[in-house]
Amino acid sequence: MEPPTGPPSGPYDYDLLVIGGGSGGLAVAKEAAGLRKKVLIIDLADSSPRGTRRELGGSRLDLDSVRKLLQQTSLLGKAIEDCQNYGWGLKVPGHGWGELMEAVQELVNSHSLELKRELKRCGVFYLGARGEIVAPHTVEATDVNGMKRRLTAETLIIATGDRPQFLGIPGDRQCCLTSEDLLSLPHPPGRTLVVGGSAEGLECAGFLCGLGMQVTVLLQPDLLSGFDQRMAQKIENHMAVSGVDFLYHYLLTKVEQTEAFSEDVISGDSETRSQQISRGRLRVTIISKEGQSKQEDFDTVLLAVGRKPSTSDIGLECVGVQCSQGTGRILVNERDRTSVDHIYAIGSVQHGRPSSTGLSVHAGTLLARRLYRGDSVLCDYTNVPAAVLTPLEYAACGLSEEKANLTFGEANVEVYHSHYWPLEWELPARNKNSCYVKVICNISDHERVVGLHVMGSNAGDILQGFAAAMKCGLTKQQLDSTVGIHPGSAQVLCSLTQTQRMSEALMMRGNC
Repeated sequence: MEPPTGPPSGPYDYDLLVIGGGSGGLAVAKEAAGLRKKVLIIDLADSSPRGTRRELGGSRLDLDSVRKLLQQTSLLGKAIEDCQNYGWGLKVPGHGWGELMEAVQELVNSHSLELKRELKRCGVFYLGARGEIVAPHTVEATDVNGMKRRLTAETLIIATGDRPQFLGIPGDRQCCLTSEDLLSLPHPPGRTLVVGGSAEGLECAGFLCGLGMQVTVLLQPDLLSGFDQRMAQKIENHMAVSGVDFLYHYLLTKVEQTEAFSEDVISGDSETRSQQISRGRLRVTIISKEGQSKQEDFDTVLLAVGRKPSTSDIGLECVGVQCSQGTGRILVNERDRTSVDHIYAIGSVQHGRPSSTGLSVHAGTLLARRLYRGDSVLCDYTNVPAAVLTPLEYAACGLSEEKANLTFGEANVEVYHSHYWPLEWELPARNKNSCYVKVICNISDHERVVGLHVMGSNAGDILQGFAAAMKCGLTKQQLDSTVGIHPGSAQVLCSLTQTQRMSEALMMRGNC
């Protein structure tokens, strides 16, 4: 719904103005409008350096939807291989990359259109422009044609989200793709170097490998930083067995094109479809920690080295909103308020907090209720569940084993664990020792469950209910007294008896 042009009915044009179209900002806006507040969202769907257009809802919302589809694409190929063991005489057909990418783009565009319709139904005004704070309570909006207008609001929300990060090396912006760009490639990426051991990088690597492509992961800087490292190593091992190559102790220093031609970008709108990208063989230069340099050729180089907040050009310094010098993300208090009383931040622009679409929506809804309904409920940023959609999925809630040991002391931490074999994998005799769970308990607090980790099919769905139980203070005794559903994978969590201490002791005896 286009914003009105007439004079305001009060001291400000709007009660609430949201800068950015991230999922948290959308949630604040819709909830506030439902509480009869006059709300405006200012968001410009800009493009990546390679020309990939971003849609309303933030890049993370698009990627969260698409990454599940990409995982499913990979899993379907494996499922067709298993069909013969179930009596179906099917063979894996060739995969149609172009058809998949067109379907993905249609989905992203339809999500964006539906979001705009939903905002209109809720009574939220929307302006496709870049927003910049130029004075207290005042935002200057600049549209795609350069036209400017100033708008005022009693309360401002920053929900500009984040963007894929580049390395600042020769050729990275010109030759490399990000996960956003991957979803608009008109051709299969071929032999691919994935730079970065982030969840985003491993998901892309697993998806491409599942489609039969040759994939190498350059672990720069770490493998699944922030996640449980034993679980991360198990994911790495499974991916390596599946055919993904890993490069250790190297840094990417240069990417250059050895041959090139142009090709159209796939996109849902005719304007972006006419854009072209360079395609050709890429030569990468990597250097080891010892200073040894080597070169190798790839068809595609995909950067997944983290994300940086979109906070540098929206006027925060003009009104004194404080950001972390290290991350560039906005400092907020427990009420999501910045250093300026009438300005709040939500979602991945916040410093020092976990970030996911579900969390941003939840936090945004609670913020609107505190602002306009008199509620006092704060968002709980602990025990936030997360999933890594690698072909063998990983889901986690609570502390990693490393963090638990630091928090409570290793002597006070008990880790129960087990491998398991999903029933549906038994007929095709697939990956018997791949699926794995572990439950981390604080011994000194009645074996309270402080971390729960699942690696296996549909791990995120398995974990969801246990995450709710952890919010209620789940203990190991309560977990043991829960009846497991048979047959089903989740029942393994209700019958854990082996601890890591016991396993390690057995291994030591075996070595003796």
